[in-house]
Amino acid sequence: MAADTGMNDSAAEREPRAQAATGDAADVHAEAAAQPAQEPGPRAGIVVGHDGSADADRSLAVALDLAAGLAAPVTIVRAWSIDTAPRPANWEFGYVSSYSDYADAVRSRLTADTRAAVAAHPGLDVEYRVALGAPAKTLIEVSRGSRMLVVGSRGRGGLAGMLLGSVSEQCVRHAECPVLVVRPRA
Repeated sequence: MAADTGMNDSAAEREPRAQAATGDAADVHAEAAAQPAQEPGPRAGIVVGHDGSADADRSLAVALDLAAGLAAPVTIVRAWSIDTAPRPANWEFGYVSSYSDYADAVRSRLTADTRAAVAAHPGLDVEYRVALGAPAKTLIEVSRGSRMLVVGSRGRGGLAGMLLGSVSEQCVRHAECPVLVVRPRA
């Protein structure tokens, strides 16, 4: 009879975990590097970045309104890092979840964060994309060939409030489609 260790999973259940990761964030980055590059969104579509902030919610609302008027598909994108990703369902102390576990957790959070706005636009074709990487690079890759990229701008008031954030500024400079920068409400 085996001793009770107080853990609920058997050795057979733990085995895939041990094979999936050796226990550090470098494994997640290596697994992410092996993933294919971001495919562009639909050519006639609108791509919108969403980081979970109130400014991103406003940008999403504008993008969805535009898409509804144009009958265009929408791709909602969230770039993430190990530091910004929510903990996967299988997370436990001393174990680093796999890239796909983190990506699933980010996708779940993105879907939850945008559910109400998307539900207000029934009939729209909406796709969710998550990618481990820099936000500007990810948005530029996904928006390649799209009708428009929509991003938010985070002003801080005064002169600084007139300046674009680093992600929106890079998107305006480097995206291959028109970019709409949505400013926060005053």
